[in-house]
Amino acid sequence: MVSFMKTLWKALYQDREFIHIMEMVEGLVSRILSVAMVAVILVACVDLVFLLSGQLTDSPDGFFTKELQDIFGRFLSILIALEILENITAYLRKHVVQVELVVATSLTAVARKIILLDLKKVDGTEIIGLALAIAALSLSYWLIRESNGGKGSTGFFKRKP
Repeated sequence: MVSFMKTLWKALYQDREFIHIMEMVEGLVSRILSVAMVAVILVACVDLVFLLSGQLTDSPDGFFTKELQDIFGRFLSILIALEILENITAYLRKHVVQVELVVATSLTAVARKIILLDLKKVDGTEIIGLALAIAALSLSYWLIRESNGGKGSTGFFKRKP
């Protein structure tokens, strides 16, 4: 333990060693986040299966009458979690944050919010705010794609040749 502390103390004063330690910490944190995100996705999928099976067996008025928006919300939440996992694994592969992927994930999250929006419970300012968020994210996404020569880097938005 003492030699480790001496090595760490020495590494703090040498840029190359310090950067190496920071890369190791980043890699460890990214791997922990990946495993945690996989657990979240699996639990969310199991929860969705229970919700769907419950709706199929317990609904006397027809299938998915009351909970359709909730089901859509859960599907989109799982898709967002998959995109976040893609962000993490893309970082692990390339050691850079792929801004296009982050913006695409944000667009999906705002779309989820709009799909689940109860217009009876919101005022006009929230709707205007969501519209501005969509416009800003869409413009950002377009600018990023154009700066990449129109070639997307995300798995969800790739153009076919």
